[in-house]
Amino acid sequence: MAKLLLTKCALIVAGIGATLMAILVLRTTLYFSIPQELINCENIDEHKPITDERHVVDRFIQALRFKTITKAPQDYDSHQIQLFIEFLNRSFPLVHSSNLVELKIINERSLLYHISGSDKSLKPYLLLGHLDVVPAQEDKWDVSPFGGIVKDGYIYGRGTVDLKDVVMGLLESLEFLLENRFSFQRSLYIAIGHDEEGRGLDGAKQTSHYLRSIGINEFEYILDEGPFILNGVILGTDRSVAMIGVTEKGFMNVKLTAKGAVGHSSVPPMETSIVSLSKKLSKFGGHTHPNYFGRGLEKDMIEALAPYCSLVYKVLFSNLWLFGPFVSKLLENHLVMNSYVRTTTAVTMFKSGVKDNILPDEASATINHRIYPLSSVSETLEYDREVVDDERISVEVLGVPIEPHPISPYGDKSFGFQTIKKSIRQVFPHVVVIPGVMTAATDTRWFLNFTQNIYRFSPAYISMADLPRIHGHNERISIDNYMKLVNFYHHVIIASNERCLSPQKLKDEL
Repeated sequence: MAKLLLTKCALIVAGIGATLMAILVLRTTLYFSIPQELINCENIDEHKPITDERHVVDRFIQALRFKTITKAPQDYDSHQIQLFIEFLNRSFPLVHSSNLVELKIINERSLLYHISGSDKSLKPYLLLGHLDVVPAQEDKWDVSPFGGIVKDGYIYGRGTVDLKDVVMGLLESLEFLLENRFSFQRSLYIAIGHDEEGRGLDGAKQTSHYLRSIGINEFEYILDEGPFILNGVILGTDRSVAMIGVTEKGFMNVKLTAKGAVGHSSVPPMETSIVSLSKKLSKFGGHTHPNYFGRGLEKDMIEALAPYCSLVYKVLFSNLWLFGPFVSKLLENHLVMNSYVRTTTAVTMFKSGVKDNILPDEASATINHRIYPLSSVSETLEYDREVVDDERISVEVLGVPIEPHPISPYGDKSFGFQTIKKSIRQVFPHVVVIPGVMTAATDTRWFLNFTQNIYRFSPAYISMADLPRIHGHNERISIDNYMKLVNFYHHVIIASNERCLSPQKLKDEL
């Protein structure tokens, strides 16, 4: 009897195992197979690609030589920005002379181009960029950061990926379309700020106010800088992945301050203010705030990635109903993907002490948070206070924090998202395109009330080794990548001209 019972149990277990395996295989192979590509609209087949016969690369190199540096909010080099604007006027004569294009200078330094479309029933769309760059430590670079140096197939310079590449790409595309008498059906605005690296207070913010003042209240969609084409960065796949940011994390700096005894260091207390604060700071690491995997869009992001992953990861990512907790752990232990599932925490500054034999009466530190899209400033601050849990240490917000942005639509019927996705696939046909999160701050914060369809994407390849170059040393972009970037914006403008979404076909033009 016992033997029979054990046999039955074994058969039941085997049956359950076989059923579970069948479910895993079916979900992995049927629901998460690589999707069949769609057929493209007709006019894309007929248009010519933009090539370097037009001296596109040379103009970009010249653009990199302007030191349009923003050091802090409302602290930027106005003279260099003005010289750069004059260069743009010379470089793109049709953009600055065509009857179709109206240029409005905002607050003396920001540019707002309006290209009037013939079909006024179509809502206009808005493309964003910025003229300014962050400072560069010239002695840390292998080449001059403002020399526009070409080396081993790469263009080096501050602004090659943030964000003179986009500015020049947009204007190159517009100049080409005007030259070829492109028929603009849908109106287009291109807003190029001059102080995005200083939070856009004098540029994008004032541009948004101006648009309201002239009665522009709604855009079909907005596209700004955002996540790059990540090469060898995303967990589970060796494919390059283009992540379209459909939301943007919030931003907050928090200051922790500890008070301590003063006097001579020869008679110290049990803990100085530095020690007291350091003990609390040790709790603020990469995993301080909760892992929210499954609560937000990261589930859809992972499932969109699944068809392109290696077998093990494909099974895991295709069956989150079973492997969700395990995948959650995998993501939080990955340098980049950890930032998608939680509010990140970085202790960035520490200040204390005046002399080696004087007890410090105060120690303070700054913590930078990038807030998870479905969290908030208040929730993050309260969590920090719970972590500190010490009356001797004050917790306060520095400056003006920024709430996370709403999540924009990214379904099959989302005109803006699908237009950007289609344009990526046309110019970068082997790249995987998924929805995702912009972890840094952009000028889109000033345009949130113009549309629910706000997207962020930068068409530049970035590897894990290249990540430190962004705002770091030896920033660069390959010549081939820059030419593809220009053609990407060319595609975006053409595709946005449609009244509604068209099916797509891949075509590598370069």
